[in-house]
Amino acid sequence: MRANFLPFHRPYIAENEIQEVIDTLRSGWLTTGPKTKQFEKEFASYIGSKHAIAVNSGTAALHLALDASGLKEGDEVILPTMTFAATAEVVIYFRAKPVLVDCRKDTFNIDVEEVEEYLNKNPSKVRAIIPVHIAGQPCEMNRIIEIAKRFNLKVIEDAAHAFPSKYKERVIGRISDITAFSFYVTKTITTGEGGMVTTDDDEYAEMMRIMSLHGVSKDAWKRYTSEGSWYYEILRAGYKYNMTDIASAIGIHQLRKCDLLYEKRKEIAETYTKVFERVEEVQEPVVKPYIQHAWHLYIIQLNLEKLSIDRAKFIQEMKDRNIGTSVHFIPLHMHPYYRDRFGYKPEDFPNAKYVYERIISLPIYPSMGQEDVQDVIWAVKDIVAKYRK
Repeated sequence: MRANFLPFHRPYIAENEIQEVIDTLRSGWLTTGPKTKQFEKEFASYIGSKHAIAVNSGTAALHLALDASGLKEGDEVILPTMTFAATAEVVIYFRAKPVLVDCRKDTFNIDVEEVEEYLNKNPSKVRAIIPVHIAGQPCEMNRIIEIAKRFNLKVIEDAAHAFPSKYKERVIGRISDITAFSFYVTKTITTGEGGMVTTDDDEYAEMMRIMSLHGVSKDAWKRYTSEGSWYYEILRAGYKYNMTDIASAIGIHQLRKCDLLYEKRKEIAETYTKVFERVEEVQEPVVKPYIQHAWHLYIIQLNLEKLSIDRAKFIQEMKDRNIGTSVHFIPLHMHPYYRDRFGYKPEDFPNAKYVYERIISLPIYPSMGQEDVQDVIWAVKDIVAKYRK
């Protein structure tokens, strides 16, 4: 057993990020400015999108996307119960209703059949669909786009886990009306706190850029440069969602090495899978052949019918072996707020309930060495051997 604790995640920060932050501090320009504009330009180029707007969280990105789409009080937005709170709470900001649907048992992504079933019965109030690419595996976007077009809905992708990923050779960030990314410290690239929203629509982009900084007229940050003017106008009641140049300084170099970081995570995932596919008590991730998985998370499912312990005990046993783990996610309908406000019961979404009781996220990040990976594998196999029925 390893001597020291292996954390569930550790950000990959190198000397070039550190030097870029130091240069930014010395420049005197700390908030939104030239580094943020550079980060946006390079991110849009990588994705292939016409626009990229940097913000201070993935939640802010989703909020701005819904605002630009015209969501109003009383509207409905379809989204999966198997997601983090941010996906639903931004809908509630508008006094709109998040309509939860179940997930698939294999990929944990939104069940498109349930989306279509709800729309066939209740089409009038729905304005948008938010597919969430759980763990970094894209949802069935062709079906989702087709359904959205049929019912005249917007599609806003929650790609907090999905950078970089592809669906049938199409880059996530280019497929739907608007895509929201997260750069939180645990994500595939990080700015500490931060996010990005991409779109090819000029009107959406202008609206989100304006709303990200108090509704101030375009390029207001330039008013403190030699080419700017002191004069500005408030066009709408906006938000304080802008990304700082300090955060962007980190993001620029994270983005430039994102393919290297992806390859390292992919290698770890492949190592895990080669072992766990031979362990009956554990189900390795199911990956569709036509997608590029970002491998933000590596989620296993326990075959509880073949084990004498539950998921909570398994996690404790991993901790006892100095391995950090997590669970993604507690389904929204099982949280007190959504249960009490909307009257959900755990069994309302049987797939999500089934999956939730069995899933564990294992460490998968670029700074893990081969010994770290083998320690995780050993711990899983050792626990299985100890508690196998």
